[in-house]
Amino acid sequence: MTNSGPNESQVRLEALLATAVDGIVIIDKKGTVEVYNQACERLFGYTSEEVVGQNVKMLMPPPYYDEHDGYLENYGTTGERRIIGIGREVLGRRKDGSTFPMYLSVGEGAFDSEPKFVGMIHDITERRQVEDDLREREARLASILQTIPDAIIIIDDRGLIESFSPAAERLFGYGFEDVVSKNVSILMPAPYRTEHDGYLARYLATSEKHIIGIGRIVVGLRCDGTTFPMELAVGEIVIGQRRLFTGFIRDITERQRTERRLQDIQADLVHVSRLSEMGQMASALAHELNQPLSANMNYVKAARRTIDGIRMPEIARAMELLDKAGAQTARAGQIIRRLRDFIEKGQSTRTCENLNEVVEEALALGLVGAADANVKVTVNLQAELPPVPMDKIQIQQVILNLVRNSVEAMQAVARRELLIRTMTEGGDSVMVDVVDSGPGLSPEVEQKLFQPFTTTKETGMGIGLSICRSIIEAHGGELWATANREGGVTFSFRLPQRDEMETSDAL
Repeated sequence: MTNSGPNESQVRLEALLATAVDGIVIIDKKGTVEVYNQACERLFGYTSEEVVGQNVKMLMPPPYYDEHDGYLENYGTTGERRIIGIGREVLGRRKDGSTFPMYLSVGEGAFDSEPKFVGMIHDITERRQVEDDLREREARLASILQTIPDAIIIIDDRGLIESFSPAAERLFGYGFEDVVSKNVSILMPAPYRTEHDGYLARYLATSEKHIIGIGRIVVGLRCDGTTFPMELAVGEIVIGQRRLFTGFIRDITERQRTERRLQDIQADLVHVSRLSEMGQMASALAHELNQPLSANMNYVKAARRTIDGIRMPEIARAMELLDKAGAQTARAGQIIRRLRDFIEKGQSTRTCENLNEVVEEALALGLVGAADANVKVTVNLQAELPPVPMDKIQIQQVILNLVRNSVEAMQAVARRELLIRTMTEGGDSVMVDVVDSGPGLSPEVEQKLFQPFTTTKETGMGIGLSICRSIIEAHGGELWATANREGGVTFSFRLPQRDEMETSDAL
């Protein structure tokens, strides 16, 4: 009995064509499509009936469409292969005219002595998208590495450098080719250089962290042998079986220089504050001692008049002693007057200064801790202020005191906003405002705000604002406080653009 149905091989072939995930196209030597499976229908949008019997180039966009027949003829004549047995990435053309990337591998066979070509088509749209996304991320990362100011260095678990950002090249003076695959310890002076490999080995063995995830201040070594302070933060990356370490490095040379400058300014301000307090105390002493000295002088003069005219030897001796006592009393009075005059005139070393710079330097100290205190700070400095004659340290002491008072006062309220601004006034003076959103001032405190020993703080002598007003008035200016409508206080002071002392001397 003869089996008239399809043989087993034919059934298997049809099942393979029907279930294959990738597209399968079989063409003859002229490029005519003989087999076009269901996966191809999904890929190209054509049905099998629309494609079988047509030239396969209908599935190709230019320039493949125009080149295909010539390629087949050339292969049939010369045997030169471009895809057959090799495969490559090309573009496919759908029925709607859109194109998509695909990987095409072509095999050659013979059926009934006729050459046939089997094309296996794999849609790589998703892979291309992933690759494009990866390239975009790499481009972004490269852009970030090119522009980020902090140096970034990546090393492996042996300490060998794999990545060295442009900022690292600028910071250390090495090019990437100079350091790649070299131990990162070349960027470290002693003792860091000798300790690094041991630290890395100990971390890999024990997972004990000294820098990783913490960061600290260390010293870097440039290619020219000079060193610099830097802030180093290290992160750990595990990629597959590889462990990498990323170092983020910031040069803090300028920051340390600024910190030292601020410390010097702070020391100067503390010194001036002490001198000002001593000046206040000396002024009070001069005032208090002047009265008993004046009375003593009057008593001496009265005693001399009482015994004048009596010429006994003892009386003459007494008058001599009274004259000496009077002279010494007068001398003490002169000393006290000179002391009082010196304090009241506020003599100091004055130079023409940029008020905005003076304010900024004082704010650097006055606003320390303002962020921790949840104070929102706004600085509005008028550009191109005229130079102002002043004792720079004394004016900075005033600004520091006002800012500190405002920050402390606002701890009692929920809304904490501080505004510091400078401006010109009337063409002959400049002004500074310190505006806070604190609880304001009670009428009792406001009336004697600038008097010595007046304070709203639990601690403190209450002489800060009194000293501030003395400093400003000694500069020929004014200091006052104004209540704000929305709550809080504005402390304002103005300074003349011309030195009042020089003006009076010139007149």
